[in-house]
Amino acid sequence: MKKLVFATNNSHKLEEVRALLREAGPEIEERFEILSLADIGCDVDIPETGMTFYDNALQKAEYVKVHYNLDCFADDSGLEVRALGMEPGVRSARYADDAGFTHNSDANMDKLLRNMTNIKERQAQFRAVIVLLMDGKRLEFEGVCRGEITRERSGSKGFGYDPVFVPEGHTVTFAEMAMEDKNVISHRGKAVRQLVKYLSTLE
Repeated sequence: MKKLVFATNNSHKLEEVRALLREAGPEIEERFEILSLADIGCDVDIPETGMTFYDNALQKAEYVKVHYNLDCFADDSGLEVRALGMEPGVRSARYADDAGFTHNSDANMDKLLRNMTNIKERQAQFRAVIVLLMDGKRLEFEGVCRGEITRERSGSKGFGYDPVFVPEGHTVTFAEMAMEDKNVISHRGKAVRQLVKYLSTLE
């Protein structure tokens, strides 16, 4: 079984990816073991100083490759709100912290809803970019999920901005959906499926 590191210590992201790998079928699941940063003994909060999702994902993947010499992939994702000039974007995880160090989902959502108090146009999208470093290759996979921002939180599942985002064609937030339903349409689900499709082509 080939070990493949997912450069994250976010348990929610890790479970989503592992669930999608299981969904792909036993052949893929049996060929690849997905490890987290904790699994390889990495407790470093890898810096994300890039200007784009791609830059940040590459930065995390390269850290693992350089320091542990393991094949790996990393993602960066965020929320882009049209009325806010596509903010918070790459600052999604640290939106409420002007210094850019603290992850606080509640504070992030509070700031977002405050900034949109009198805005009627609620269109937004989640974007995810995955960078894979494996067998000397560097590959990129991207997924987008469009929807709109609610006026208040709803739901207790998921993480991040899930309680304030209703995906296009639905009437409930990501935080009100079962993981398997969210994975069908989510930005990360779409990007991971592209990654899994690529892995399935390998000998």
